[in-house]
Amino acid sequence: MTPTLVPHHPARDWAEIQERMLVPLYEAAYERLGVGPGTRLLGLDCGTGLALLMAAARGASASGAERDRARAELARARLPEGLTVTAEVPGDGPYDVITAFHAADRTAYGPADLTRTAQPGAAVVLAGWGPPERCATEPLLRLADRLADRRPSPRTDLGALALRAGLRPVGSGRVACPFGYADESSAVRGLLSTGAFDTAVRAGDPAQVEKEIEEALAPYRRADGTVWMPNVFRYVVARVP
Repeated sequence: MTPTLVPHHPARDWAEIQERMLVPLYEAAYERLGVGPGTRLLGLDCGTGLALLMAAARGASASGAERDRARAELARARLPEGLTVTAEVPGDGPYDVITAFHAADRTAYGPADLTRTAQPGAAVVLAGWGPPERCATEPLLRLADRLADRRPSPRTDLGALALRAGLRPVGSGRVACPFGYADESSAVRGLLSTGAFDTAVRAGDPAQVEKEIEEALAPYRRADGTVWMPNVFRYVVARVP
């Protein structure tokens, strides 16, 4: 199959294609914690701001931290006045809810960032991919590791991560977050925007990376040209002592 050779604008593709795939995860976490008026929320690795917008829509006061410059700039452009995104963890806490929806990925923030501005008793949400057998995207993640010439990363133990940060796990959950794309080109752009393929793109031929992604998407293409990948994400809720 001929490579799509789509323009690679990761931050914009994340905002326009991929970020919405995690809406069920954001909603489940916010509902479980009762995020609403009076909540002071900090989102780590907040991307282009969709999760912050959703928290604000529920009445929360929300701030974000994002070290990817392009994503942060898009977040600032789309967020209304009063919602801020900075590269470093903002010091205007204390916060009573802190979210790390990408804690199991290659996050830019460490365990200390989870508690630095949290008030005692604050809730911390750590999230990541669910069991490999429940994630249709798993073969694409293995492909990203192969193309980057690195060993596949084991699933992060979110409970252990919470304990390393000095937190007390109090609950967990799983949420269906299917990845649905209008066509193959959108799927390639969306998956490239996740960051999983960044190392492979930098080290090799971007057109070849796209071609490999297209081939791996074959089992998920529907007769109408759409791409559908059922996934389950998991999250842990922990408390700051």
